[in-house]
Amino acid sequence: MHKTVKLAYCSILIAFVVLGLKYLAYLLTGSVALFSDAIESIVNIAAAGVAVIALKISAAPPDDNHPFGHTKVEYFAAVGEGVLIVVAALFILREAYGGAFNPTPLNMSATGLALTATASVLNGFWSWVLIRRGLEWRSPALVADGRHLFGDVFTSVGVLVGVGLVFLTGWQLLDSLMAASVAIFILWSGWKLIRESVGGLMDEAVSPDKLALIQNTITAQAEGAIEAHDVRTRLAGRRIFIEFHLIVPGEMTVVQAHEICDRIELSLKREIVGSTVHIHIEPEHKAKPAEAIVF
Repeated sequence: MHKTVKLAYCSILIAFVVLGLKYLAYLLTGSVALFSDAIESIVNIAAAGVAVIALKISAAPPDDNHPFGHTKVEYFAAVGEGVLIVVAALFILREAYGGAFNPTPLNMSATGLALTATASVLNGFWSWVLIRRGLEWRSPALVADGRHLFGDVFTSVGVLVGVGLVFLTGWQLLDSLMAASVAIFILWSGWKLIRESVGGLMDEAVSPDKLALIQNTITAQAEGAIEAHDVRTRLAGRRIFIEFHLIVPGEMTVVQAHEICDRIELSLKREIVGSTVHIHIEPEHKAKPAEAIVF
């Protein structure tokens, strides 16, 4: 089993534990805001399940129908998670609207608040693990799940503050207002996640910093060549595709040119883990010095 899949399975287990803690907190307090927080945990379970499926597919090796691999499926999972977040936010807004016109007196329960706080700490720790590992392994699905959980931590803290203010002021409407605030924040998080994931589906290029590293690596290993131009990159989940044209002297042999390509490719794969490199060799009359990396 791939390491990303193992982590996703752990996310499902933790999401069930967090859901239980938050729902029990709602039962003890009767807070609409705490109920909305528990609903968000249901989304976490669904999202973790989608992530497991996507990560299993993305771990499959290239085949005849998918010669470039299956890693891009993680972006679909991230988009799906974004949609689930938006649906949950709309449901919470509905509950907040009902609670504003039919407020329910809250029960002061230190145990309920402590359960919510415990769930938040657990979510906070696990979101850190997912984001850290997701960035390290370049897994959009894990990063999306981690960011979602981090947003959940943020909203849980807000809910706790809101419930505390209701107890202090006696103003029941604050509970529904806090639930609505949580929903709006979740809506924004879901939209941001969808937008970022769609960018990955649209073959976005690597960041400027990573592009500079790629160009510097090509320059350092291109001894014997004249220039490189049309350097293009695209992200596909954990994979990074790099392609460019390498200009060599016309009298250079195929063997010599191939040795340069091997040297560049090996160095790029060492510097940019998970990269696939395609180099097109061209003679010097094809040079484009105005837009090239000149050696």
